[in-house]
Amino acid sequence: MIKKCDHPGCTKAGTCRAPKTRELKDYWWFCQEHAAEYNKNWNYYANMTPEEINTEWERETFGYAEKDIEQANQKEIDYVKFLNDFLSGRGAFDKMPKKKSTPSEIVSAFKELDLPITSTWTEIAKKYRELAKIHHPDTSKNKDKSAKEFTRISTAYEKLKKHFKK
Repeated sequence: MIKKCDHPGCTKAGTCRAPKTRELKDYWWFCQEHAAEYNKNWNYYANMTPEEINTEWERETFGYAEKDIEQANQKEIDYVKFLNDFLSGRGAFDKMPKKKSTPSEIVSAFKELDLPITSTWTEIAKKYRELAKIHHPDTSKNKDKSAKEFTRISTAYEKLKKHFKK
């Protein structure tokens, strides 16, 4: 079913959809001319502070905001507990079956992000966030170089994400 253009006074067919709100659940239906005009003037980040924009970007990109310190702190506590258990209860760790060495693609992924192999998941996510903000093609002046660099660090991040089962 073809709808009429939602622009007041227009009688053309509304074949192009345009979002009414940032939630992207409800849409206007415009003709091509009015959709182009609407999209040119629509700003997804309208009425948001720079902090809200940054939080939204991080949530959309990484699944949680950098400000979600409680989750990060819990992961750090778990890691410190693991280290303490390892150091104080060495006998239990010696009885565990030996693991294979770290695969070379994981070692390479750490190198791509310029991180030591002993980095925690929180450190990996933080480093990726820093590099992604610098090299994302939408925010960089040199689009071609940034796109290649962003792809390189994203691939490394995805390998580590899979390795850490995140």
